[in-house]
Amino acid sequence: MARARAFVRLPLLLQDLPGLGRLLTEATLGLTDVVEAMHARIASVPLQRADATARTRGLTRQVYRAVRGSTAGVGRSVDLLLRQLPTRAPAESPPQREAWLAALNGVLGDHLQRSANPLALPMRLRMDGQALSLDREALATRVQGDTLLLLAHGLCMNDLQWQQGEQNHGRQLAQALGVPPLYLHYNTGLPIAANGRELATLLGQLVSRWPVPLRRIVLLGHSMGGLVLRSALHQAQGAAWTKQVSHLLCLGSPHLGAPLERAGRGVDLLLGAAPYAAPLARLGRLRSAGISDLRHGRLLDHSPVDRAPRAALPLPDGVACHALAGTLGSLTAAKSRLLGDGLVPLNSALGRHRDPALCLNFPAAHQHVFDGLGHIELLGSPAVGQQLVDILTR
Repeated sequence: MARARAFVRLPLLLQDLPGLGRLLTEATLGLTDVVEAMHARIASVPLQRADATARTRGLTRQVYRAVRGSTAGVGRSVDLLLRQLPTRAPAESPPQREAWLAALNGVLGDHLQRSANPLALPMRLRMDGQALSLDREALATRVQGDTLLLLAHGLCMNDLQWQQGEQNHGRQLAQALGVPPLYLHYNTGLPIAANGRELATLLGQLVSRWPVPLRRIVLLGHSMGGLVLRSALHQAQGAAWTKQVSHLLCLGSPHLGAPLERAGRGVDLLLGAAPYAAPLARLGRLRSAGISDLRHGRLLDHSPVDRAPRAALPLPDGVACHALAGTLGSLTAAKSRLLGDGLVPLNSALGRHRDPALCLNFPAAHQHVFDGLGHIELLGSPAVGQQLVDILTR
């Protein structure tokens, strides 16, 4: 009963139901596959090589096949029924719904896009939580000034979550620079390279339609957002807009990867090697391409997924690049460096590595460390906000 009440309290709108229904059908089919694979493993010869996709035989196989068929049939009927519901979007989407969709896309966003699920988030620019039209006349009424300030959020988050308590780095910078803040809103479950490529195109369109000549572009990314910005700059090399980028500010970004994702990958490998647990490894692999890219800070399509690159993707030329990092309090120096902000180690956030080929070489004066701040606390810290202002106004 408690679970049912929690489900009802999901901050959904009417137009979300078809996508959610489709996702639940796919989840049921996937769970059926896992159960059958475990059944097959238990019924097979002990200690054989683990197979996460094994099938049962004979009558048992027919039973599982019937379960899949009936589930798929019910799913199609429910989908057809739900698609008859009104689809007109409301004027505003509640913040709780925005947060729920952002988290869902962070975990399953690549699957949502591949399956054309309407819950998949499109990439767009937003101001005050509202989509920004790239129509020239519409832009002229909403943006002004010769500085473009763009903020990119991190994994499983959205643009509204730059507001942490009373602190919003975007608004603080906007007030200091006299320009409106633009926020990137995107599907964080997609590969970082794919998001970077789409952002590069989007920025090219935005700059070409900006109502006045631009003097500079300032890019600020938190966590994965910093990696998406780096990927966009690299993939847009030679594009006119890249020459106008003056600053790239990376806040808690895992340039050299995030160990928690690597630990999850290790659990997958252990489960996959165990004879009876191998089917469960499929559940552990329910992480998006975006999450997998955080393993080693993968920014480009041709970079390896399962191992660290041999050389780091260099920082963009002619751009003042800054790395801002947090460390948890009440720890020894060694533990602070290792744990960093709780999700991103200090060396990863600062682009430091014992192998010179993997160092990002942020200038020493462009490396900023804040003690006693966790990964999300970096967003709500007035000290971090003031440091960002100082960087851009000095």
